[in-house]
Amino acid sequence: MKIEQIYTGCLAQGAYYIESKGEAVIIDPLREVQPYIEKAQRNNAQIKYVLETHFHADFVSGHLDLSKKTGAAIVYGPNAKPAFDFYASKDGEELKVGAATIKVLHTPGHTMESTCYLLKDENGKEVGLFSGDTLFIGDVGRPDLAQKVKADLTQDMLAGYLFDSLRNKIMPLADDIIVYPAHGAGSACGKNMSKETTDTLGNQKKTNYALRADMTKEEFIKEVTTGLVAPPAYFPLNVMLNIQGYESIDTVLERGLQGLSAVAFETAANETGALMLDVRDAQVFANGFIPNSINIGLQGSFAPWVGAMIPDIKQEILLIAEPGTEEEVVTRLSRVGYDHVIGFLKGGINTWKEAGKEVDAITSITAEALAAIQKATPATAILDVRKNSEYLSEHILGAENAPLDTINDSMAQLDKEKTYYVHCAGGYRSMVFTSILRARGYTNLVDVKGGFKAIKESQLFAVSDYVCPSTLL
Repeated sequence: MKIEQIYTGCLAQGAYYIESKGEAVIIDPLREVQPYIEKAQRNNAQIKYVLETHFHADFVSGHLDLSKKTGAAIVYGPNAKPAFDFYASKDGEELKVGAATIKVLHTPGHTMESTCYLLKDENGKEVGLFSGDTLFIGDVGRPDLAQKVKADLTQDMLAGYLFDSLRNKIMPLADDIIVYPAHGAGSACGKNMSKETTDTLGNQKKTNYALRADMTKEEFIKEVTTGLVAPPAYFPLNVMLNIQGYESIDTVLERGLQGLSAVAFETAANETGALMLDVRDAQVFANGFIPNSINIGLQGSFAPWVGAMIPDIKQEILLIAEPGTEEEVVTRLSRVGYDHVIGFLKGGINTWKEAGKEVDAITSITAEALAAIQKATPATAILDVRKNSEYLSEHILGAENAPLDTINDSMAQLDKEKTYYVHCAGGYRSMVFTSILRARGYTNLVDVKGGFKAIKESQLFAVSDYVCPSTLL
């Protein structure tokens, strides 16, 4: 029997490949399904089931394409009612995969259809729990997402269901079972996940705050719901795609991978109202870009930031990317439901420059240069675009907090005629922030290279100590 975790760092997402005696299952597949198909073919195995732990919010699953291309049955647990053919499994039901067995454990709480899959090896020993978003390493699934889709659910109600699911279905299992969750640190589906992507259930019983044996339901509800921040706006939209269906990834790629000349690119931008998305490195972008394009770098937390910054998943998009990376970009956009890339600038930014088209730039300075400016002009306006929690932990004295997460509210604080020096933690988010505002007419924003990390390393700034939020009330 083979068990393989297929982890995608930019989404902090784990899909799983399980194989026994020539049959395989895929659990929570990503949108691009060819790698799973090729893996099974290399192993001379047939994919029998596509097991979904729930309707995902943070990515669009590949269940439909995978089922269509392999004939595998799509399996959901109780309460799931998607708009396509699927197999509705029952709580406690056992599915055979070669000589292995997968037991269905309905575990509502994160969502009402949330289901874990308990794997038994060829000898009938329980060896692995594929826990979806019910149980993470160090945390549990947040109980406030399903209410965005179904109004009569409350987060306290869902948290209560989750408490019962954990106590009645998961905690009684053997300590040596390996927990294989759907996400790790960095996912917005929980609030305190570990960087580890697997662990024994026994260790989680000892270390995971939500599995304390002496915890009451009321205590659990309070602890699980305390500190939740608003989920990204694209989450409910991805849930609906996973429930209702979507275009094949093949169609999305065919539409998006149309190379356009500079003239054709400019014409498409003017005639369609498409958003020009430049995915190059922040500092490379700063040195020269197409006016009104925005930068969300491919090498950072690309897909989640696209979801946070582009509210309409049906928005048409024109890409500017490093030549050769276009397919990767279209694929990663499709993972979070952005299926409407209509082409890319063939040859990248050099094609634009060689055609004599207008190029814009953003001034980017070092922390040392900012220190000199601040020394000469103490009233220098510094914008810290990190999350409020990061800002409260430590920040430059006198800096204003204008989080990228809530960019529209942050923008309302600013004066278009005033010069602001913008930084984040390392330089990724500040360029996203600056490029978006520049496209909206804010031309007096200066980026600080290296962000707060470089600012601290310079030892040239007065930095605040931790400020307890309660003292700000």
